[in-house]
Amino acid sequence: MSHPMLASANHDETTEQLFVRDLQYWLYTEVEPHERQIAEELDPGLSHNARAEEVFDKLHKEPAFLGWSNMRRTTQELLWDSVWNCVDRQAGELDAKASEAAEIGSLTLAEDFQVPDYLEDAHVHLMPGGYGSDTDGVRQGALMDRGGAVYMLGRNGGFLNDGRGKAVAAHLASCYPDFQPEKLVELGCGVGSSVIPVAEAYPKAEAYAVDVGASVLRYAHARAAHLGAAIHFVQDDAEKTRFADESFDLVFTAAVMHETSPEAIQNILTESHRLLRKGGIAVHLEVPVKYETLDLWSQVIAGMERDYNNEPAWQEATSADYGALMTAAGFEDVKVGFQDAVLGPDMSASKFGEESKGVFLSWFVTSGRK
Repeated sequence: MSHPMLASANHDETTEQLFVRDLQYWLYTEVEPHERQIAEELDPGLSHNARAEEVFDKLHKEPAFLGWSNMRRTTQELLWDSVWNCVDRQAGELDAKASEAAEIGSLTLAEDFQVPDYLEDAHVHLMPGGYGSDTDGVRQGALMDRGGAVYMLGRNGGFLNDGRGKAVAAHLASCYPDFQPEKLVELGCGVGSSVIPVAEAYPKAEAYAVDVGASVLRYAHARAAHLGAAIHFVQDDAEKTRFADESFDLVFTAAVMHETSPEAIQNILTESHRLLRKGGIAVHLEVPVKYETLDLWSQVIAGMERDYNNEPAWQEATSADYGALMTAAGFEDVKVGFQDAVLGPDMSASKFGEESKGVFLSWFVTSGRK
């Protein structure tokens, strides 16, 4: 399933995007095992964090690793280049579609908004311009939306990219079955792909979504309107929004923490508590790994994501003690575990438990009540 705001690719653009995707897949499946072997020979079997950093440093003296890691980053740059050309070709059409969207929901942009340094200085996932770029019209959001679908090989809900939002909704349904929020907000909403399934799960709730980029939010508002979702999009900082205390019954994030900073992680948890009314619930979803349980090679890959794919807080976000952090932020009845991905129409098949089933099959989730 797709939607009218998604940039369409012609024959040559589709071929290029599929080539880059397949080249990335080849690097991960066919070449990466050889790099893993080199790492294990340098320090076989060890997974202690400090040792992983030592092996990471040693690998940078290995020509095979340098060649492979360079290709890995280059394919990511090629992916964004191919998607940008596709989006730029039809930028005018996308702006027109945005202006034709139904007048539902709302869009509130801030004058002289200051994007946080960790997003201003590092374009996450190497996406040109990053999330905070204020390009004209909706093209930055269009780039993020189509690029995300290609980047994740369709494993996060295809072209709707809504798998994370469905997992949040499934967590609420399984762990808080009687919960019926009247007002909800997503912090760090991107193009709005996660807030829509959560809003659909609570059709009587007033739904808000916050992010830093004007262009991304213009696109998100038009995208949601074309999908018939009345979402109120607001340009703001998830660490400290301008909403009043106790404004919401539900606050959530979906894979945001690893793209912020170590300080921002705690700030966002604290902000989610401030925003909640008494009895309200916060849900924070992240990638389904715990850094300290990873083997040596997986920790090396974490270093690559941090240093070469511009995911600045990947290690901190997957190392954090969310039970302690949520408690310190003031939450009660804190839950920490893994929510099964929603892979079909039956949301009840998604269970919450202590074990991860792996990337795109599970999501790490912590939640708590105020």
